[in-house]
Amino acid sequence: MSNASQSPLSPLPSPDRPEVAARLRDALLGASFTADGLLELLGAPAYAALARSETVPALRATRGDTPLEMLVRLFLLQQPVPHARVADVLPVDACLATGWLEHAGADELAATVDVRPYGGPGGEDWFIVSDLGCAVGGAGGIGSRDEGVVLGVGGASMTLAGITVRTPVGAALDLGTGSGIQALHAARHATRVTATDLNPRALHITGLTLALSGAPAADLREGSLFTPVRDDETYDLIVSNPPFVISPGARLTYRDGGMGGDDLCRTLVQEAGERLNEGGFAQFLANWQHVEGEDWQDRLRSWVPRGCDAWIVQREVQDVNQYAELWLRDAGDHEGDAAQYQARYDAWLDEFEARKVKAVGFGWITLRRTDAAVPSLTVEEWPHPVEQPLGDTIRAHFDRLDHLRGHDDAALLEGHFRLAAEVVQEQVGLPGAEDPEHVVLRQNRGMRRATRVDTVGAGFAGVCDGTMSAGRILDAIAQLIGEDPVLLRDRTPAQIRLLVEQGFLDPVR
Repeated sequence: MSNASQSPLSPLPSPDRPEVAARLRDALLGASFTADGLLELLGAPAYAALARSETVPALRATRGDTPLEMLVRLFLLQQPVPHARVADVLPVDACLATGWLEHAGADELAATVDVRPYGGPGGEDWFIVSDLGCAVGGAGGIGSRDEGVVLGVGGASMTLAGITVRTPVGAALDLGTGSGIQALHAARHATRVTATDLNPRALHITGLTLALSGAPAADLREGSLFTPVRDDETYDLIVSNPPFVISPGARLTYRDGGMGGDDLCRTLVQEAGERLNEGGFAQFLANWQHVEGEDWQDRLRSWVPRGCDAWIVQREVQDVNQYAELWLRDAGDHEGDAAQYQARYDAWLDEFEARKVKAVGFGWITLRRTDAAVPSLTVEEWPHPVEQPLGDTIRAHFDRLDHLRGHDDAALLEGHFRLAAEVVQEQVGLPGAEDPEHVVLRQNRGMRRATRVDTVGAGFAGVCDGTMSAGRILDAIAQLIGEDPVLLRDRTPAQIRLLVEQGFLDPVR
């Protein structure tokens, strides 16, 4: 791939000729330049390597002369391609006139942007536009704060797209849109999409991504955080993969927030509440500091705005050394001058020491606007594998909270429940023992939780098929085990609530 740090970033294609983007899209689709087409051409190992920004396997797999091989070399590998060969596949004159292509020597053409095929959740063939050499992963030293490099699809982008609640809404807001992937997803289920970014180059590229993907245009606005949003504007969905890296300074626009510590993420969360319509969701990726003498969960609870339920999940924690090394590698600093690398490493550790930061957490934050008198705040650590997409799981979590909040213990026992799909029971104990030491319920979908239950909890969950009320089930269990049914009814609702909250049981409404 080309190294954009050796020269200014390329001029971008014009956004004013949507008919050219439509013709280019048709040509790309005609040559099977799609996610499925790439997988078939490259094979799984080379395709996976390309997602890691490793291009050698893809170069070896595209040494032929088919239209698809030519397009991979042109748009993903940044290789010049003979003019005559491109003219057989693409509307060359229109692409040159609007800046999608440029001359590279006497008889060759080169792409001015990365174009990566991306499969939408409904089988759509989309295209993510980004700066040259930035289709996937970190920038590897590309760009600077002034240049404002725009990356394509990375792991964080995919994670946020996967956890976002996808229900039809009137208005969606993508804060810090970057290459536009979140706006593209939102366009499937939102009547109106607004996308903002501090970097005007990112807004330009978002417009190209939407046009080349055949999606409706978004309302593109320049500015930081909620600054571009008018006071009277509210939304049903707000999403953001912000520049959350906690760094000394802000060298790289795409990742460094420019505020001290985790203030950017805190500000984003705190200001989101008043921008949400009733029942609306705000979903973010974030980093947060683990500060000496503070409980990290209490720290995050303090971020949640009034009038919002919250579900915050910490997926990973790194000590300050690991964290600094991760982002120094992301910027390519480890490949440069050793003394400069050491100085930058020192600067990160000085920053953390001054703030008494001992570690940094990574995770997801979901808010939902509620009119409940006492909002629900769940802050937890869950580093285990999950099943993406999780949007339906997250929406169902808040639906279950509403049910629990609206039912006291007596009403809960009158209710009916159904065991969630693909929940299995495991009995744990010594080999040959007559009875298990404990019973575990395990989900094979969604969050893939596991929870220990007693014999009553296991028996209760196993019988829940929606036909009998919770109270009647407990009465039957009490008779089987010889326990007073009144006492069993008194002590079991807390366990039922936990099983419902964690998604093992679904209320039958």
